[in-house]
Amino acid sequence: MCGICGKLNFKKTEPIDAELIRDMASALHHRGPDEYGFYNDKKIGLGHSRLSIIDLSGGKQPMHNEDKSIYIVFNGEIFNYIELREELIKKGHTFYTKSDTEVIIHAYEEYGYRCVDYLNGQFAFAIWNKRRNELMLARDRMGIRPLFYTVLKNSLIFSSEIKSILLDKEAAREIDLFALDQIFTFWGAIPPRTIFKNIMELPPAHYLIVKDGRIDIKRYWDMKFPEDGEYADLPEEYYAEKLEELLIDSTRLQLRSDVPVGAYLSGGLDSSITTALIKKYTNSPLKTFSVAFEDKAYDESGFQRSLVNHLNTDHKEVICSYTDIAKAFPDVIWHTEKPILRTAPAPLYLLSKLVRDSGIKVVLTGEGADEVLAGYDIFKEAKIRRFWAKMPDSKFRSSLLRRLYPYLPAMQTQSKFYLEAFFQTGLSELSDEFFSHLPRWNTTAKIKEFFSSDVKGVLNAYNSVEEMRTTLGVDFSKWDWLSKAQYIEATKLLPGYILSSQGDRMAMANSVEGRFPFLDHRVVEFCCAIPPNLKMKVLKEKYILKKALGKHLPQDIVKRTKQPYMAPDSKSFFGNGEIPEYVEDMLSSKSIKENGYFNPQSVDRLVAKCRKNLAMGFKDNMALVGILSMQIVDRLFIKGKDERLNELSKLNRLNKASYGLRAAV
Repeated sequence: MCGICGKLNFKKTEPIDAELIRDMASALHHRGPDEYGFYNDKKIGLGHSRLSIIDLSGGKQPMHNEDKSIYIVFNGEIFNYIELREELIKKGHTFYTKSDTEVIIHAYEEYGYRCVDYLNGQFAFAIWNKRRNELMLARDRMGIRPLFYTVLKNSLIFSSEIKSILLDKEAAREIDLFALDQIFTFWGAIPPRTIFKNIMELPPAHYLIVKDGRIDIKRYWDMKFPEDGEYADLPEEYYAEKLEELLIDSTRLQLRSDVPVGAYLSGGLDSSITTALIKKYTNSPLKTFSVAFEDKAYDESGFQRSLVNHLNTDHKEVICSYTDIAKAFPDVIWHTEKPILRTAPAPLYLLSKLVRDSGIKVVLTGEGADEVLAGYDIFKEAKIRRFWAKMPDSKFRSSLLRRLYPYLPAMQTQSKFYLEAFFQTGLSELSDEFFSHLPRWNTTAKIKEFFSSDVKGVLNAYNSVEEMRTTLGVDFSKWDWLSKAQYIEATKLLPGYILSSQGDRMAMANSVEGRFPFLDHRVVEFCCAIPPNLKMKVLKEKYILKKALGKHLPQDIVKRTKQPYMAPDSKSFFGNGEIPEYVEDMLSSKSIKENGYFNPQSVDRLVAKCRKNLAMGFKDNMALVGILSMQIVDRLFIKGKDERLNELSKLNRLNKASYGLRAAV
């Protein structure tokens, strides 16, 4: 796992600024503190910050082929690199390292752009072909590893993180208000948009080719489901056995490492399965790590300890208080590089620090299972709402809705009239392709009421949901309702928020690599083929997963109701009686008015409500975190006025004497 960066000049007469490439790599220090490498010629400069995991002594980057006509910088892991290496040797390729990076080079030589089809992994890479004067950027299928770029007047700049790109003086430091609208609707921007105007994200499962100043972007993979009613008529046992087989193999491959591997343990089904498979199919002592909370409403440590006792792992936990979350929050936004609507990334940031302090660089997690096997409440919610739409006179509506969220006390005490009003959003639009997600999106979008009149004026009649419709594949309309809902969740929220703000950014902030056995593309493709009634049986989520692998776990974990990972939001900043200085500053009428994103009076009323510790609903919590995080984004990346927060960037600077540039041969 690493950080990559580079700059390609479209005009040969303009030499590469080697100092810029060095500074860009310095900004990625947290992603790869072990080693730095550089390549530059008259056309391109490449930089790499390395977190050494595979081939510790020989995996230095940038790496090249035999005749040094092809160079690569690579972030990620190719889990099937051993098998690919053997195949490529048979085809006549010669290797000088044992790294997975060099496998990509030779796969590119052998298969061209379609080399990505042969890679089982999580990756973002840049390949420079000197003979063709051509740059290729590529990103993994599920969007696990990040990759951003911007096109300037005479150049293209790319990097693993936006803060690195912003070091170029030509890069615009301006907020994209349409991206802000999307984040305040979907929790993430729709690629290629980012929160920064004219800085793009390469979408998952895409590659980009730059040649002679022309840029071509192509999708090379997508999730695909059978047409509605066309699922194979096979017994449950087949799907259970095949799923177990694939997950065992995926876990086995993702354990490949030249450094010790640990595991995140949430106490839920998915991380428990991953941990159990590691324990069952390896002989190495296993270190596990988890988040616990002082606020018992969010704490799952009882279930975590149940599995630890069952598997006898070497376990550590970080216990998060309101103060811990509030203190870490500015650092979190420095790493997310965008506003967020929940504080949930903060405990994971603290958890990855615990992992790194424990001497572990790699952790496996259960992330992705809910998306590919229909584990989220939103899927059950959609099923109930569909029943409601078809049976409007049913007396069981409100009781069914209460069954969805047994872990939310407020939901249990709400009147049936409130519940029905909340969940009836879009009920008359049963045929709408976004039927499953309209309640969530509409609820989230209510926080846009806090936008200033100037922002509302710019956005005017813009509708982010309609833009989302343009991103759906041609086969989307042919799928059943659950498959559509899964696709939206797996291709939008998963890469746009969960794998980025909660995943890659929080782990790599402390130089820790996360791996995800459920997101092996073979597992994903197989899960797409599983009939919907085996994923969610009545209202039992992930039925087939429990059937396949529940035997490896304590029954209290198998039988527990799905509880999503959450953290205290407004209480983290206002719940302990001492409001952090930066929160007072960022949410002051003066700061709100100066930045111009939000209405000062509306924010004042929200802050007053928080100060009184009044009951805060979903909308208010999301609004508070969203407004605060956007204010921090502006301070860190647009204005950069706060010296205390800017110390974060200084930590990512290297002593210039500690490394040099490797010139082209």
